[in-house]
Amino acid sequence: MIALRVVALAVLYFVCFSGVSAALLPPAPGAPAPDPAAAGAALLAVSALNAAAIAYVVRHSRWHGWRLAATMFVVLYGVITVMPQIETAFFITRLPAGILPRLFLAGAVVAALVAPLAVWVMGRWKEGDRGAWDATRLQLSPTGWVARLAIIVVAYLWLYFTFGYYVAWKSEAVRAYYGGVDPGSYLAQIRSVLRDTPMLVPLQVVRALLWAAIALPVIRMTTGAWWKAGLAVSLLFCVVMNTQLLLPNPYMPAEVRMRHLVETASSNFVFGWAVVTTLLWRRRSARDASRGTLTDRHTVFIDR
Repeated sequence: MIALRVVALAVLYFVCFSGVSAALLPPAPGAPAPDPAAAGAALLAVSALNAAAIAYVVRHSRWHGWRLAATMFVVLYGVITVMPQIETAFFITRLPAGILPRLFLAGAVVAALVAPLAVWVMGRWKEGDRGAWDATRLQLSPTGWVARLAIIVVAYLWLYFTFGYYVAWKSEAVRAYYGGVDPGSYLAQIRSVLRDTPMLVPLQVVRALLWAAIALPVIRMTTGAWWKAGLAVSLLFCVVMNTQLLLPNPYMPAEVRMRHLVETASSNFVFGWAVVTTLLWRRRSARDASRGTLTDRHTVFIDR
């Protein structure tokens, strides 16, 4: 039954995404039309992968109904549209006039359609027993929040620039697309970034905090062991955020898209786990260590 539900969600995702894109995103002027068969196959793959990831998040949520649907709308809109399009606005300056607001609008409509459909299809519209909730999750002092968010920001900057240089920037096609050169070493690349695009670092600091903000409701609503929240966040960051790079794009060559896909999918998967581990980590007692948990308290309750 779960497999059938995922298939149904994939079909609905395909219909919603293709319908909204056709209605709100006009073809790029002067760009060759993509091969319909290739575009259709890519969208099927995107729909199947995203449906599987979204289904996991929804099925492991202790929330239900409109509360879960509203949360999934915020999460999906943030992951699919807001986070990638922030970089689109920063890096790609050759977009046709008016296309960026349309991208944000189309993403909002898709998220508004898919979120409640996912809750309904996966059988989480009505309340049901979703298991115990760890009462110690996300109970941090103000100092604790500042310290952990600082760790998350540093981790994201390191992953972003390391994977960006060694995975993406080593590609000649990527450098030609952005009009850059390889300075020869990682440290030289960091120096050139600070010199030539000084706003990139503060932009990524903001994005790191936004990633953490997106992860928080997912951690809050996911029931069961801590690693289930880690997997949910990592699937959203890795799969749902990046699958759109599989689609033919008139603004980005295929080789550049595939290189970015490898770069961001791998780094975001690691970052998703880093966010959850950082926010949920506690100093463990001997009893906790024997159980392999991340918390030093044992009180759990059903939080509805």
